[in-house]
Amino acid sequence: MIRMRIVALFAAAAVGVSLPATVEAQGRRDDYARAQKFLNEEIKKLAYDGQIDAHWLHGTPQFWYLKDALDSKEFLIVDAASGSKNPAFDHQRLAAALSSVAGRRYEAKALPFSYVQFGASAKTVAFAVEQNTFKCDLSSYQCARTTDVVDEDEEEVRNGPPRQPDPARLPRTERFSPDHKFVAFGREHNLWVRNLATGEQIQLSKDGEHFYDYATPLPSPTLMVAQGTEDVVQAPAVFWSPDSKKIATYVMDQRNFPRLTITQSAPPDQFRPKYFSYAYPLPVDFNLPTSKLVVFDVTRRKRIDVAGKPLTQLYYGGPSVEWSDDSRRIQYREIDRGYQGVRVNEIDAATGATHVAVDEKGGPDFLVDTSILVTRAISDGRERIWSSERDGWNHFYLYDTQTAAVKNQITKGDWVVRSIDHVDEKARVLYFSAGGREAGRDPYFRHVYRVGLDGTSLTLLTREDADHAVSFSPDGAYFVDVFSRVDLPTVSVLRRAQDGQILKELEKADVSKLTAMGWKPPEPFKTKAADGTTDLYGVIWRPTNLDPAKKYAVIENIYTGPQGAFVPKTFAAFRHQQQAIAELGFITVFVDGRGTALRSRAFRAFAYHNLGFGSASNDHITVFKQMAAKYPYLDLTRVGVWGHSAGGYDSTHAILTHPEFYKVAVSSAGCHDNRMDKATWNEQWMGWPVDKHYEEQSNYTLAERLQGKLFLAHGDVDENVPIPATIKLVDALVKANKDFDFLIMPNRPHGFGNDPYFVRRRWDYFVKNLLGIDPPTGFNISQPRTTSTTQADPR
Repeated sequence: MIRMRIVALFAAAAVGVSLPATVEAQGRRDDYARAQKFLNEEIKKLAYDGQIDAHWLHGTPQFWYLKDALDSKEFLIVDAASGSKNPAFDHQRLAAALSSVAGRRYEAKALPFSYVQFGASAKTVAFAVEQNTFKCDLSSYQCARTTDVVDEDEEEVRNGPPRQPDPARLPRTERFSPDHKFVAFGREHNLWVRNLATGEQIQLSKDGEHFYDYATPLPSPTLMVAQGTEDVVQAPAVFWSPDSKKIATYVMDQRNFPRLTITQSAPPDQFRPKYFSYAYPLPVDFNLPTSKLVVFDVTRRKRIDVAGKPLTQLYYGGPSVEWSDDSRRIQYREIDRGYQGVRVNEIDAATGATHVAVDEKGGPDFLVDTSILVTRAISDGRERIWSSERDGWNHFYLYDTQTAAVKNQITKGDWVVRSIDHVDEKARVLYFSAGGREAGRDPYFRHVYRVGLDGTSLTLLTREDADHAVSFSPDGAYFVDVFSRVDLPTVSVLRRAQDGQILKELEKADVSKLTAMGWKPPEPFKTKAADGTTDLYGVIWRPTNLDPAKKYAVIENIYTGPQGAFVPKTFAAFRHQQQAIAELGFITVFVDGRGTALRSRAFRAFAYHNLGFGSASNDHITVFKQMAAKYPYLDLTRVGVWGHSAGGYDSTHAILTHPEFYKVAVSSAGCHDNRMDKATWNEQWMGWPVDKHYEEQSNYTLAERLQGKLFLAHGDVDENVPIPATIKLVDALVKANKDFDFLIMPNRPHGFGNDPYFVRRRWDYFVKNLLGIDPPTGFNISQPRTTSTTQADPR
């Protein structure tokens, strides 16, 4: 113990941290082993969260869900009309049948799939196991391999916009017409269709060429790395009309656009690095890739050019369109560069003529925030529900899309709408989720309401003081409600939509094994912002072996992106990485400061032209001081901060702008300069063209201010925030003669924040530099060793 104390004092002195005399060694091997139990894969063995994901069977009041409990997986089917809940099939017989046809033994309680697709009347079930698809007859329990596609995306999208596919498997290269008489596909940069009855192949476009491709989304380099080529296979971006006679699509023009290069330095299949060039629009670029909409009349073999101007492509993917039920009209969204305007245009599918259906404008001190935009076409597209912050709060308006006029405001007040859950067009009733309306409650909690489309008869349907996530039946008669708080275990229920009455309790969380370990839920809190008046909300986590008589270093998880709010609001907070970090001997905190979303427009507008606000302002520091006054065991002389992506920028910005407060920072995949990150995200709040605000808030320009300990990390094949964003910061730090730590994670894309190796390195960095002790040698999160603790530098 004496030796460990001496090591702690020297390490603490290195970063200007003074350790209180009452602190005993933390961050030991047994603390690491306990922390590991709270990581996502491990905590599943200790807790069942009670959340269900309802999959409604089309045309019925039935839905299925997977109960992934502590010791088994079970598929259940519920009939909302009768209230019955039963196993979706005989799991034992299905496991036996699958084992027989697959040639591998499977257990009934651990079936190797999590998504199923039921046939008519739920008499058959299909599912994918690795690269194979199986279909089983539920009367005979005979299973066979099939070429049918079991695609969870299809349940949500239904012939809508193709998503970026899972890079682990190739996407479908054809899209069926609604009547299944044709398939559309791409060939040599052009769009083709094939008549399934005759086999005839019809070339619809003729002028496609390299980087001028029809029905081809702008590809992510993640696909290139996964497929080993820049010429990736993607699902064609085609939108069939409901009558199967026309296709709406676009031609993606990325010719003459400067490209970035991803270097896969350590590919698993060869020694030489691999290089992939790709289009990645930046705010500093002017002539971005564009997508030009076009309609093809398949039956008449006619091309119809859309009169609207080409759409600027600000990120991967491409535009999406919506057909009217009568196949005569198409609607699509158009975003102005810099987000000063967003509109919906309507196309006459026969002529290509367009007119504006909805037009939203920004103001001198705010831009249009599409991340909180909620909209849905109704009345076969002749009306549209559209959310806007024009009165200072995000609310619904009803538009006449033929005149672009507002018919009426549907909701109003000092609260915000969050989602459209169901629309009963016949009764002219909207069911939606919103936050902040119920007095005395956390304004981020979602509650469900119904209201007339004329704005009358607003009714609360979920009365519990909790966050409510819902899924409505196709006919709108019922909905599944999963509600909880960080300190209230999850309850999943079936409700009647008319009045919100609970018809059946479906599942409840079971955390008895966790509580037996001494675990207590994290604590939600409300404090004031630096202005002394604005309410801020956060969550604090404590170690299970908390001793209030001791002093604890404090670690903040930070993410201040204006596109949302990020502090956990549901009981799932028990498995947040903050709890694992707390177990090492820390108090951990997460707060949504001013500038984040889901409050008023003024609250979020704090970030306008000011993305550096989150860690450079006093909001977060003010919160910590208020919490320390309430809980004296918080030691504000030892504060660390970590974040990923925009949080990577935030954490670095915090230690550079407030070195007197933040002593240690771990920053991964950080977008350290808004000019080096995607146009779509940055221009929405920083504006465009690029101006002095970009320079002023860059971490590069602040590198010389580094005083504490900084650990940077980035994946070498990051598709979302290019690794040069961090390399340029490294260059600035080197030029400023600063000491720091830097880790490149080979073959990791953007989302490596939960990678076991990096999680352990993050733990080590805080333990060494805030607790002042050397972390346990060779601790492996996947398989921790049991050897005695030694004093070794993990770097």
